[in-house]
Amino acid sequence: MSELTLTLLRLGFLALLWLLVLSVVAVLRRDLFNSTRTARRPVAAGGPAFPDNGGGRPQQRQQEAPPMPTTLVVTAGSLKGTTIPLGQAPILLGRAPESTLVLDDDYASGRHARLSLRHGTWMVEDLGSTNGTFLGRNRVQDPVPIAPGAQVRIGRTVLELRR
Repeated sequence: MSELTLTLLRLGFLALLWLLVLSVVAVLRRDLFNSTRTARRPVAAGGPAFPDNGGGRPQQRQQEAPPMPTTLVVTAGSLKGTTIPLGQAPILLGRAPESTLVLDDDYASGRHARLSLRHGTWMVEDLGSTNGTFLGRNRVQDPVPIAPGAQVRIGRTVLELRR
């Protein structure tokens, strides 16, 4: 083989290697920036303040119910400051792109946890994650009610329900 042919083969091989490196960097960059998007869902309007007693006149409640949380806030982690308005729809948390809040956390599973509204109370439920979901310092096994201001931890990400 001539010296010119060998040099051209080396340069071609070097160009292919650089093309491979640049394509890997482009894919990683696209995955990192597209995985932190959150979906906005409409907030459903609440029910009447006073229940109807059937006679056409509203009946006053004996005790005022505490105000419902309206926002889910990320207070720690890579998405710190992210807020999601709460409606009637459940909120799926995890690394999967179809999650309502896509977590950029190495300790989160694809479908890690779900927040859902049941009988007027927000509940957190672990969906069989590897590293667990914690409410305060307690690991969540079954659906557990969340008080406004209580911290839900998934890996390095900390979430709170706020009014």
